Amino acid sequence: MFSSAFRRYLPVFDWGRNYNKDSFSNDMIAAVIVTIMLIPQSLAYALLAGLPPEMGLYASILPIILYAIFGTSRALAVGPVAVVSLMTAASIGQIAESGTAGYAIAALTLAMLSGGILLLMGVFKLGFLANFLSHPVIAGFITASGVLIASSQLKHILGVDAKGHTLVEIVVSIFEHLGEVNLATLLIGVSATLFLFWVRKGMKPMLLEMGLKPRLADVLTKAGPVGAVVVTTAVVWIFGLDQSGVKIVGSVPQSLPPLTMPSFSSELIGALFVPALLISIIGFVESVSVAQTLAAKKRQRIDPDQELIGLGAANIGAAFTGGYPVTGGFARSVVNFDAGAETPAAGAYTAVGLAIAAVSLTPLIFFLPKATLAATIIVAVLSLVDFSILKHSWSYSKSDFSAVAATILLTLGFGVETGVSAGVILSIALYLYKTSRPHIAEVGLVPGTEHFRNINRHEVLTSPQLLTIRIDESLYFANARFLEDYIYDRAVDDDCLKHVVLQCSAVNEVDFSALESLEAINHRLQDAGIQLHLSEVKGPVMDRLQRSHFLDELSGRVFLSQYQAQEELASVCTRQTAQAPA
Repeated sequence: MFSSAFRRYLPVFDWGRNYNKDSFSNDMIAAVIVTIMLIPQSLAYALLAGLPPEMGLYASILPIILYAIFGTSRALAVGPVAVVSLMTAASIGQIAESGTAGYAIAALTLAMLSGGILLLMGVFKLGFLANFLSHPVIAGFITASGVLIASSQLKHILGVDAKGHTLVEIVVSIFEHLGEVNLATLLIGVSATLFLFWVRKGMKPMLLEMGLKPRLADVLTKAGPVGAVVVTTAVVWIFGLDQSGVKIVGSVPQSLPPLTMPSFSSELIGALFVPALLISIIGFVESVSVAQTLAAKKRQRIDPDQELIGLGAANIGAAFTGGYPVTGGFARSVVNFDAGAETPAAGAYTAVGLAIAAVSLTPLIFFLPKATLAATIIVAVLSLVDFSILKHSWSYSKSDFSAVAATILLTLGFGVETGVSAGVILSIALYLYKTSRPHIAEVGLVPGTEHFRNINRHEVLTSPQLLTIRIDESLYFANARFLEDYIYDRAVDDDCLKHVVLQCSAVNEVDFSALESLEAINHRLQDAGIQLHLSEVKGPVMDRLQRSHFLDELSGRVFLSQYQAQEELASVCTRQTAQAPA
């Protein structure tokens, strides 16, 4: 029992028992490919977050190792991602100026808070809270974030000092600075962007046509961004373009991640708590979605609550080693999976590769133009932009469309925190509205069967003295009065009606407010000489009802099936009609 619990919270002791030479070989190959991909990507995402480039590398070392120990996904690659980097910049940009010590400390504190929130959610098994972010809201938020991220990097492509956190602010600022465009920077940025787009679509087919093996072609394709880094860095160095206004990365510390200390100031923690909560939930949703998708392909499973612990440990590790908030990235995780990673050890090997890069390769990126890193970000995030969600949601559900559209517009117009917060609130509000007006159908018996269907959709048998109503929703405070009004409106002018049966086949819950409504319906119908009956009540619902006085006061009966209710009550109605005086 102790051993099982130990492996539950430290999955490394689960998959590590069966680790062998073949697993090591496959994990090492995947680690090499992912490391090549992560070096420029980590630098670029730190730039997006407004942080020194080395913090992107630091955020990709210890967090990966900690996730390998505590996480359950065999392929998830943890580190900086575009959306979280943007949210980090938006959160701490309101507290400190980019480039200052206070800005970096705020980033460390944000990672610590995010890690703490994720850990607590994991310990108390609160992963279900992420369900409040509906897929339409997530899709809209990621699409809008992709547009925001890409537009925010245009200043590096153009070589201007534009600012802004919303799309309007960014666009206006860029137009105001168009006269300051640096032609050398523009040439480098546009060339790097076009090259990276070609790498994504055309490089691998070309290499395969040249006769290279698929695995080698895949490695070279993933190394494409490194090629862009090498070439543009060399061009800037050879021609001295940094003297012509091309902005470069400059000096990067040549060291392993340092031991850092986030701030424990109550004022700073209070200012960052809500952003940290949003980053935690957004990051968890993105991470667990990727992890579940990849696990399903190998018939593996992940534990969402343990994933919270793994991601929490990774973020706390980032906070104390010079990083900033991290999560599982879609692109790098897919690359890790496709490259053949079998266990989380592949992530640990990737961390070793990045540590070697941090110690030995950082002097080589002194002349790396920021325009190249911006091109890397733009190409990566534009794959996230999917406006087709608007078309699909419009054709399927207007309420979901409104949630998507509102999330996109508010994110673009007011920033990421406002957009995702409004999306969540709107989704919950729309859910409450829809469930407050549930679908209610008057049903009848399909001839020759024991099935009951909507009288407005099918040819069914009904009795004038028997009304059967099926409610297709659980009964709770928001819709209880709606059911009352429906039954009263239907029964008030029907002098023939003697029995009302509430078919509860779709009712999974009856809260206290709904119970009071059922009691009111029962008393009011009884005063009108009409009996109220229930049918097909589910076990848990019946258990609740039996703990109340409702069943004792019910004027009618509770039937096991609707067919039984129809047979008994319809025959009673027939006999009563036959015995009535002419």
